[in-house]
Amino acid sequence: MQSFGSIFFITYATDAAGESRIEWIGSSLIWFLIALSVVNVALVVALSLRNRRVDILPVSFADRVRDLAASGRGDEAAQLVAAEASDYSRMLAAGMSMRSQGLAAMVRTVEQASEELTVSRFRAIEALNILGQVSPMIGLFGTVYGMIMAFQSIATSGGSADPVVLAGGIGTALVTTFWGLLIAIPALAAYAGIRNKVDALATEATRRAEETLAHLAGDAPTATSIGTDGGASSGGAAVAGRATP
Repeated sequence: MQSFGSIFFITYATDAAGESRIEWIGSSLIWFLIALSVVNVALVVALSLRNRRVDILPVSFADRVRDLAASGRGDEAAQLVAAEASDYSRMLAAGMSMRSQGLAAMVRTVEQASEELTVSRFRAIEALNILGQVSPMIGLFGTVYGMIMAFQSIATSGGSADPVVLAGGIGTALVTTFWGLLIAIPALAAYAGIRNKVDALATEATRRAEETLAHLAGDAPTATSIGTDGGASSGGAAVAGRATP
């Protein structure tokens, strides 16, 4: 009687004489799928650690920067943002670089930076989606191969194959399907969960960055105000010139 390990990790083929041997192609597929399952677990752990809230939007830090901006200490807020490495800081730093252009330009820059950072994270997460899509196909390959083996046994025996002989091919078909699904289900679930988390945090980080920039906009010199000031100064000089005898 086969053990649990031999059923799920090794497949056997039984010939017409009743002798069992390891079926190497089916067993190789099983071990390849087992290796993919290890990769899947490593990816889920690594991507979960790389996409935490602290990496995208550290709330306490965002609150501190907002408070500094609201109190008119924009330069100090900019120094804090430059020294921090979260996505929120990168968005805010990009927006602050356009401070002289006004609030609208800062908001556009923040949204562009947010999109670029989010797409970069989505690309890394896509590995889970690929793994979840490919592993069932590999399992299906093993299923087809196992059924071919079973039907060949029937054909070789003239249509009266011993169930023991058929068991090897059917076992290969079922076990490879089992491992393919065992990889695909958690991979796709983790992909959806991490992607939704990144999307939600990126949206919140963008909103909070725009809120902070709105506080800075009151102190920011804009192109319009510079032009107005310059025009007023020039006009004043001209009037003064005409008034001079």
